[in-house]
Amino acid sequence: MTADHSFLDLIFNASLLVQFVMLILVVASIVSWTMIFNKRFLLKHSKNNADIFEERFWSSEDLSPLFTRITSSRYESSGMEKIFEAGYKEFSRLQKQENIDPEATLEGSQRAMRIAMNKEVDHLETNLSFLATVGSTSPYIGLFGTVWGIMNSFQALGTVQQATIAMVAPGISEALVATAMGLFAAIPAVIAYNRYSYDVERLINRYDNFLEEFVAILHRHAHS
Repeated sequence: MTADHSFLDLIFNASLLVQFVMLILVVASIVSWTMIFNKRFLLKHSKNNADIFEERFWSSEDLSPLFTRITSSRYESSGMEKIFEAGYKEFSRLQKQENIDPEATLEGSQRAMRIAMNKEVDHLETNLSFLATVGSTSPYIGLFGTVWGIMNSFQALGTVQQATIAMVAPGISEALVATAMGLFAAIPAVIAYNRYSYDVERLINRYDNFLEEFVAILHRHAHS
């Protein structure tokens, strides 16, 4: 009997509750790995878009053509582009009103950019809480399956007159598989959560720095 078959036998011969625990852990692992790859693509795409936009922004003497290019694009803006679009649009709208205070124009633009930024942050942080939940609870779910399996193994020993290691070892091995699967689901989720939380925080700082710099530029335009 090969090692693979032995491992499968341990799963199929486990009690129904332990098998249910293993199923939960397998599903959680598959979902978390899907989210890990999706989040990696999203963060990489967001970082590249931020790099490209900042280069265009700081190389543009007039921001109006940049705004027109973003709004006329067939792709929906996101990240830094969305913050810029919201702020410039609100600034242009308020400036067309008569007798409006420049500070009110700046406050309206900054408020619009903050709202857009919060939406982008929510999008970046999507699924991070799920990864954190999988990373923190999977070992305990696996441990529950292990405890239940070991408990059943020792209860079975009560029906025999002489207990041996050969009798209890298979049941304990089946139970320990649940702990191994819990760790298998938790470790990648914890690593991904820590890494992506750091990347999201860096992007948020970039967005916030850009917002403040753009407000300073709008302040000069409003008082010119």
